[in-house]
Amino acid sequence: MATSTAERDGGAPAARAVELPWPLEAIARRPRLAALLGAMCIAFSGILYRWAEVSPSTGTVFRALFGLPLLCLVAWLEHRRYGGLPARTIRLSLVAGVFFAGDLLFWHHAIEAVGAGLATVLGNLQVLVVGVVAWLAFGERPSRATFAALPVVLVGVALISGAIGGGAYGANPGLGVVLGLATALCYGGYLLTIRRGGHDLRRPAGPVAIATVSTAVVAAMAGVVIGDLDPIPAPASLAWLALLGLTSQSLGYLLISISLTRLPAVLTSIILLAQPVMTVVLAMILLREAPSAMQILGVALVIGGIAVATVPFDRVRASVRNATA
Repeated sequence: MATSTAERDGGAPAARAVELPWPLEAIARRPRLAALLGAMCIAFSGILYRWAEVSPSTGTVFRALFGLPLLCLVAWLEHRRYGGLPARTIRLSLVAGVFFAGDLLFWHHAIEAVGAGLATVLGNLQVLVVGVVAWLAFGERPSRATFAALPVVLVGVALISGAIGGGAYGANPGLGVVLGLATALCYGGYLLTIRRGGHDLRRPAGPVAIATVSTAVVAAMAGVVIGDLDPIPAPASLAWLALLGLTSQSLGYLLISISLTRLPAVLTSIILLAQPVMTVVLAMILLREAPSAMQILGVALVIGGIAVATVPFDRVRASVRNATA
């Protein structure tokens, strides 16, 4: 799961001129490679969580804690070059961290109910959730494509839940769908909140580092209340959680956030859609997850609906016409 700023601005030409701290500037010079590597990092999130064999709150807390060192290092470099963050950005980043804690907690529970692959596909419904919430809360009317995508996506969600057809994969696929939708709603809240905090493209790490601290604190409190927080996971679990925190929580986010504003909108959309598909395939290979034929069809409908809502097909057609002219 990742933000999609470039989808709105078609590549953000002004963003290409932004100077980033080293070594981020070196990464920014290869945005395609950076975006693909970032998508791969995030695609492995559910796999690594499953391999860690920990509770949802434990996975959330330690993912955040292990992701903090790299985020804090980059945030410190940003602070040295550009000064402190505005107070409003700090406040909204803390609130965003609360939403992100909900996102990860619900997602981890969804993984246990319906598997890493299908839970990740459902979590990516945040693309549509953000559009609907922005419309209701801020009066930003969604595009016609978003409205057209909704019925397609809803049918896909019903297929993933097992409501249509038999033999659905997962301990409780119906509950997994509910938790997946809650994941998307929380992640949509995270995106909307952190975007309201500012659009300073020079500081991709600072707000996320603050939000990550908030995420760790909120998840720890939730784990204590629920009773599933393990403060001292097994060494093998810590190793997988450390890899999860380094790749998905910090490195994956940095790679994608830096690259997306430097890529054409079409390529951005394809990369973002590729990530949940990669997770489904990886989960089938590495975790031996076996979604039913109906659930696979549901995945195709959900991804297709998101594509309708996000891929600028008019630009694709224009590019094809120009190439064949």
